[in-house]
Amino acid sequence: MLEILIVGAVSSAIYAMLAVGFTLIFGVARVLNLAHGSFYALGAYGAYFLTSSLKWPLLPAALASIALVALFGVAVERVFVRPMRSSQLAVLMITLAVALVVEQGLFLTFGSEYRNVPAFVDAKFTIGGVDVGGARLLALGVSVVLIGSLWLFIQHTRLGSAILAISQDAQAAQYVGIPSDRIFSVVMGISAALAAAAGILAGPFLSVQPTMWLLPIVKAFAIVVVGGLGSIPGSIIAALMLGYAETIVAYAASTSWTEIVSVLATLLMLVVRPAGIFGRRAAF
Repeated sequence: MLEILIVGAVSSAIYAMLAVGFTLIFGVARVLNLAHGSFYALGAYGAYFLTSSLKWPLLPAALASIALVALFGVAVERVFVRPMRSSQLAVLMITLAVALVVEQGLFLTFGSEYRNVPAFVDAKFTIGGVDVGGARLLALGVSVVLIGSLWLFIQHTRLGSAILAISQDAQAAQYVGIPSDRIFSVVMGISAALAAAAGILAGPFLSVQPTMWLLPIVKAFAIVVVGGLGSIPGSIIAALMLGYAETIVAYAASTSWTEIVSVLATLLMLVVRPAGIFGRRAAF
């Protein structure tokens, strides 16, 4: 039971980082960004390239990778998403195309082999008789800190107040002088940075290869549907539910059954409560 609690907490933390970024851009810009998973992959590959090829220390490599992915996210928003924002279908198609281009770029650059992102902590720790990798514990701790910092930023800063205003009524916010386009770019950068950080933290104990973007976007979509599109608290609660559900299924049956959990959760929520646990109006 203790092992399930620990492993489930780590999975939930990684899922929460992915889902919070995904739902943040929806809550503000009202777009579903299918390129979100590619930010996760680029973060992991960026840290791998900087440490293995350029021989950077891991911490500067991780910070540089997150910054570069955030800039890439801003570029995607300005070049591809912004001109198409009036059409949800067009945004879905263009962000899917971006994700596929990133996948092929990674494949051509690094090949199809699995890569190993170095861990910040290689040691193992024993908690209540359960051996836990230091990389997993670090991923849990950093995820909690980053999500908590994001909430404080949104609730207690001037820029955060602008993000809140845009999420509640973009047109009214524009009337009072809030630059919505600039806010959309900032939020896209934050969303991409969170996904990149999740990729770097999960890289040491999960597979890093060009198609790794697909599963995170499926998980993120399932979580935001269950928690409520645009609701950050809902995404966090749904991430906890999904992380622990998958862990229990893995221990009770097999790891091969875990991938169906997110699909079933999405289907059930769409049938029972399409608005999700918190619903759209519960954003932030």
